[in-house]
Amino acid sequence: MLDLKWLRGQLDEAAQRLQTRGYTLDVARISKLEAQRKTLQVRTEQLRNERNLHAKSIGQAKAAGQDIAVLLADSEKASKELAETEQALNVIADELQEIAFSIPNIPHESVPIGKSEADNQEVRRWGEPTVFPFTPKDHVDLGERLSLIDFAAASQLAGARFVVLHRGLARLQRALAQFMLNTHIERHEYQEVAVPYLVSSQSLYGTGQLPKFADDQFFIRDRDLALIPTAEVPVTNLARGQVFEASALPVKYTCYSACFRSEAGSYGKDTRGMLRQHQFEKVELVQFVQPELSYQALEELTGHAEYILQQLKLPYRVMALCTGDIGFGAAKTYDLEVWLPGQSCYREISSCSNTEAFQARRMQARWRNPTTGKPELLHTLNGSGLAVGRTLIAVMENYQDEQGNIHIPEVLQPYMGGVKVLGLL
Repeated sequence: MLDLKWLRGQLDEAAQRLQTRGYTLDVARISKLEAQRKTLQVRTEQLRNERNLHAKSIGQAKAAGQDIAVLLADSEKASKELAETEQALNVIADELQEIAFSIPNIPHESVPIGKSEADNQEVRRWGEPTVFPFTPKDHVDLGERLSLIDFAAASQLAGARFVVLHRGLARLQRALAQFMLNTHIERHEYQEVAVPYLVSSQSLYGTGQLPKFADDQFFIRDRDLALIPTAEVPVTNLARGQVFEASALPVKYTCYSACFRSEAGSYGKDTRGMLRQHQFEKVELVQFVQPELSYQALEELTGHAEYILQQLKLPYRVMALCTGDIGFGAAKTYDLEVWLPGQSCYREISSCSNTEAFQARRMQARWRNPTTGKPELLHTLNGSGLAVGRTLIAVMENYQDEQGNIHIPEVLQPYMGGVKVLGLL
């Protein structure tokens, strides 16, 4: 969340900058609550001083053998008013905190101004869209022809937006995940972690999924637990309540996990195939860094995700998301969009974001500044390196031949036991 002290002092500026991302800050409500808070805060301090003076006067009167009945009555009256004032102050503070939890992050000054994904700006491209001398099939037609994808069986097991993968395609998905992990660990120097797939509401608040995205979570009935929408949630929460020494930074984690999303609000969108599933796999990248280095880290992390696509020789482009399209907690985001011949367009395969101190403030994740010796908030970053299911789609569609066979990228063949082609048995 945002710094409440900064928000109070820069309310109009905050409102203006948030408006660029389509969010209207309720300045009148915040101003009213802030005025009430200040009045109650002053009165609370006055009543605490009065309470102390009453206690001192009662003690002195007792020592002098004087009647303290009137003093006790005054003290009781002041204590009662103090309790009521403190309670009212807590109510105001809770309301301001609730508002703060609902306010998105302030876009970085370099983020292009825009209303929707149509206003995102292309930063660069790598590779040329794959061109075939035949009409390319999409991943659904390819997988079903080879009996490697079964949506009907998945529907019987769990309903819509699930899939069953068979034989070589199941192995190819596993090969992709293993290749990604090995690359990020061995080349990019991330530490691998394995985390729970269930997290508490406190963890979801920490990374900004709550309260904003409550409808997109799969909650466990009668338990304070939800299935993770992304490994970003448990991995980033490893920093919750921690103070890192400067010498320990940056902390770089990678994690392979299943992800679970209800896809609330996406009715009718990407209903064909594996593009938008309730369950999917992803290799996540998370970094905790010193604030002054976080935008350098964002470029680095984005490059790590790009390297995977380059090794797979998959054409892609990098998009700087505009203010109207960046995520709730992000200050700046790059999306990587891979070319899908079956759709003849680029589709998102990774989203890399700098949240600055937005998540760290919620989690109280800090580092010790060696200059001052005091703890300060970290900056946290996250990105997909990559979404495994969408990478599988990209490999299937970009590596197909006219007969509908799927060729295995050279870099993945060692993970496939030397298999070079998935074709009909």
